[in-house]
Amino acid sequence: MTTKEFFTHPLGIVVSAAGATFLWGSAFPFIKLSYASLDIKPDEIGEQMLFAGYRFLLAGLLILILFLFLKRNMRFRTETTMPLLKIGLFQTFLQYVLFYIGLSYSTGIQGSIIAGTTSFFQILLAHFLYPDDRMSRLKVAGLMIGFTGVIFANWPNGEYEIHFGIGEILLMGAMLAGAYGNILAKQGSAKMEVIYMTAYQMILGSLGLIAIGAFNVGLVPFHFDLKSGLMLIYLAFLSATGFILWNNVMKYNQVGKVSLYLFLVPVFGVLLSSMLLGEALHYFVIAGLILVVAGIVLVNRPARKRNSLPAK
Repeated sequence: MTTKEFFTHPLGIVVSAAGATFLWGSAFPFIKLSYASLDIKPDEIGEQMLFAGYRFLLAGLLILILFLFLKRNMRFRTETTMPLLKIGLFQTFLQYVLFYIGLSYSTGIQGSIIAGTTSFFQILLAHFLYPDDRMSRLKVAGLMIGFTGVIFANWPNGEYEIHFGIGEILLMGAMLAGAYGNILAKQGSAKMEVIYMTAYQMILGSLGLIAIGAFNVGLVPFHFDLKSGLMLIYLAFLSATGFILWNNVMKYNQVGKVSLYLFLVPVFGVLLSSMLLGEALHYFVIAGLILVVAGIVLVNRPARKRNSLPAK
């Protein structure tokens, strides 16, 4: 079975997309745990950017080392510099500048739910970029339901007051950047191998994150122990594996078709945040999660075909 056959086969799509979204869902609690282990505070932006840079530089290097070991040609090609810089800017740098800062001001559960909005942004972008993936009334209804779910998820402590803070706004911006990065990766994968593209876009994107962090706090302000070191390695692993899987799914399938699976990110994120961080599953959060998932499912539901009348 070829790579294309696997990633276009229904079972291959499910396994790959579910695997990627499970890994991304687990990032939320592990970032929180890493912050706690390394004593990174919400206002310590330099430390957050440096930690993100470590993660994605390590992720890119892990891909390069693995596939060089497997005798794959991973030598950098100068003609791919501009496409890789654009992908790295959105899929790694901008997405995670906003994501890391936003998550430090939010909760793992709320961050996980907001992450589901990436699919909405992808569908909106696909409307303008792909003639066969236009917006419809069904998609508009799904978007309204989904964003209502985001508001419900931020309903604090069951009080009848909507609070949409800076953390949630930054997380939404991160998801928009990530959605556009996914579109750029889909376009880039037409001319580059996915493993090559994924490795180098993460390395290039990480250099910007490291530069911001190093400017503020230096290159090595952290004191890693075994626990924090293993968490960093796991975060790098989930980034490398998740993006290789997802970029392949995006390469071989229509945006509207595969965006459905992104609803699994908040599902896995909520469950893992609850287990690992002890965050309560408040009924407003559960209601928000249900609405977000319902909106994504509705957006991606195939339109019914009208029965045509025989010609007279």
